[in-house]
Amino acid sequence: MGQLVQNIHDVLDARAVTPLFQPLVEIASGRVLGYEALSRGPAGSPWESPAALFAAARQAGRADELDWICRAQAYRAILAAGLDPALTWFVNMEPTSWRAGCPADLVPVVEQARDELRVVTEMTERVLADDPSGLLAAAAACREANWGVALDDVGADPMSLALMPFVHPDVVKLDMGLLHHPGDPHTARVAAAVAAHAEASGAVILAEGIETEEHLAIARTMGATVGQGWYFGRPAPLPAGTRAGACLPFIPPPARDDRTPFQIVSGRRPVTVATKAHLIPLSRHLEALVDDGPEPPVLLACFQEARHFTPATLRRFARIAGRSPLVAALGAGLSDRPAPGVRGACLGDDDVLRGEWNVVVVGPHRAAALVARDLGDDCADGERRFEFALTHDRALVLEAARTLLTWLAPARVPALIS
Repeated sequence: MGQLVQNIHDVLDARAVTPLFQPLVEIASGRVLGYEALSRGPAGSPWESPAALFAAARQAGRADELDWICRAQAYRAILAAGLDPALTWFVNMEPTSWRAGCPADLVPVVEQARDELRVVTEMTERVLADDPSGLLAAAAACREANWGVALDDVGADPMSLALMPFVHPDVVKLDMGLLHHPGDPHTARVAAAVAAHAEASGAVILAEGIETEEHLAIARTMGATVGQGWYFGRPAPLPAGTRAGACLPFIPPPARDDRTPFQIVSGRRPVTVATKAHLIPLSRHLEALVDDGPEPPVLLACFQEARHFTPATLRRFARIAGRSPLVAALGAGLSDRPAPGVRGACLGDDDVLRGEWNVVVVGPHRAAALVARDLGDDCADGERRFEFALTHDRALVLEAARTLLTWLAPARVPALIS
């Protein structure tokens, strides 16, 4: 253990990481659009493979630093090559490093890359449930630097489809496993959901792992317009003189909105007044949508106060969290984990959400939101009146959902990307 940690420390202290690059190709024309940077440890060492390298760095407590090293070494190689500025560079970012500062010796090359390179930061959906505001802040910071965002490995986990619209990626990277199981119903569902998202948002669909003509044909049927894999080229040092055959487009990012879900939805939908007793069946109906279908949606809810998150509600939300990618409950007095698998947020006395009761459901094939504002009646709980609005408009529901995610944890913008 001691020798292993010392050796990996030596690797990291020496910044002994080498980037290789795999081409990203426009399927219709065969033109090179850019490259993905892939990191390797010292050749012939136990840490040559990226999996072994990151495993050792995590064990040594330096995984965030390694992530910065990998990105900085990729930027250094790209900048030194002096290639066409229209080329797009895909660079992976580990979830935990989004909140970690850049080591001082790497700052100059990272800042130069921010100013001179056209970068797409690859993110995975696995962190959204753990750190939703952090992921959204990282994506926003990349876009403020005029960089793009890619969601990686979509389809590897059914939950990724529900989380995709929150990231609003410029590029959706289909997991390579989909190419090997084209007849699987799961593959068909993923392809349909991704195609619908791309049509609505303008995102580019990229198929990974293309190795054969058959894989290429399958990728086309899935709507992919960009390909990556051994069919086009293996990871290698940067070729000299490469020029971009075309420029991979970025899409407009979601507009930042600091309003509450009720303020957002009621501004565009009719508002009605009803008692809490009359609204409960609507709320339960939306919760039940999470149990309907093979790709479970996200469920976000505001309860005003912890006393409304009753033991029965706790059990219901814990059960839903067992199959949903993200379930969250917000209210005064709620803990960070108000139920098993449920993310929580405690609202302050003067928090504007204290006056709202919201239930928001977002999945790959459905979206719905019930937003309500307490009218302040002094009466029995079930007789309290709310003004409310209901919408199934996907774009509007997403606006309400995104703003709720910012309440789940304080987000610090990642260093040097803002």
